[in-house]
Amino acid sequence: MTFLETAWYEKAGWLIILWPISILFRLLALCRRRLQQISSRPSHINVPIVVVGNISVGGTGKTPVVIALAKNLKSLGINPGIISRGYGGSAAAYPLIVNSDCEVSACGDEALLIRDKTNCPVVVDPDRTAAINLLMQKFREEIDLVISDDGLQHYKLYRDLEIAVVDGNRLFGNGLCLPAGPLREPVSRLLEVDHIIVNGGSNDKENISGHVSRKPAQTSSANNFIECALAKGHKMVLKPTFLINLLSGERRPFLGAPFNIGNTIQAVSAIGNPERFYALLERLPHQMVRFSFPDHHLYREEDFEAKGIDMKQPIVMTEKDAVKCRDFANSSFWVLEVSVDLPNGFTENLVGQLNLEKG
Repeated sequence: MTFLETAWYEKAGWLIILWPISILFRLLALCRRRLQQISSRPSHINVPIVVVGNISVGGTGKTPVVIALAKNLKSLGINPGIISRGYGGSAAAYPLIVNSDCEVSACGDEALLIRDKTNCPVVVDPDRTAAINLLMQKFREEIDLVISDDGLQHYKLYRDLEIAVVDGNRLFGNGLCLPAGPLREPVSRLLEVDHIIVNGGSNDKENISGHVSRKPAQTSSANNFIECALAKGHKMVLKPTFLINLLSGERRPFLGAPFNIGNTIQAVSAIGNPERFYALLERLPHQMVRFSFPDHHLYREEDFEAKGIDMKQPIVMTEKDAVKCRDFANSSFWVLEVSVDLPNGFTENLVGQLNLEKG
């Protein structure tokens, strides 16, 4: 974690000096929300729009949720199209249709991973409405609903249903908005969403109460917000399944000792919350060295040399990282594949809420 992230989640006392700026941030965010909602109108595309996002900065696991949800919907005969901001990418022109051979520098790592894992139509554009328009223009006959990867705070985008993903381990840090805390919006925003998915951790009341620290007069109110919000939460579990060789495609079961005893694993990540990834790898009977890059970092081969990474020893990374290393990976590159277990009946419940007919 960065210095500021560490301070947020360890509830450092000095952050109080940033509290006035946080109040201003909340006011500006609220004004922006109201203005965007005024211009937001019910969609004319005749399919539901589902937004999957979060209220905090950093990785909460929303992209795995989008992938799992899309796969579950397809298994029910319902075909989603997906839009994304395209974080980490910079296209020459937007909106951009993401194909399997799309350059990650143009579309971003998350969008390319979603396209690879779901085989759904994916369009990226900072303007989500423009992304939807192109998605429906090109794939109207194939799409039964639209999923927006992120965009909870993009209020210009009309939505029929909202899903917020919460990191069950880190929760909300000190409970303050940026820059004094990690929140884009106050915790009370969770009372407005349709579903909350808690990624790992615990959602019991004692655990929740311990993760918010405010002035005494505000603490009870804040905790009540959290308890009420997470009462409608669903638990999600990320399960490591295989280590896949990025060059050959060889698959090795995660359980046991996938590498020779004595091998040191070099864990490489450029994701929002690398600690969750490292914690999974700690289950293996191998020594591990961690190498962290900024979120969405576009890897070059020389980055590995600069970090002192041994290209002859096992290098393990997430699927999101792997899509950026295909051009120079050798046989030492391995990808951690995880399965995402959404709550039982979650997808079916969502289908019922949206009045969709199963195929």
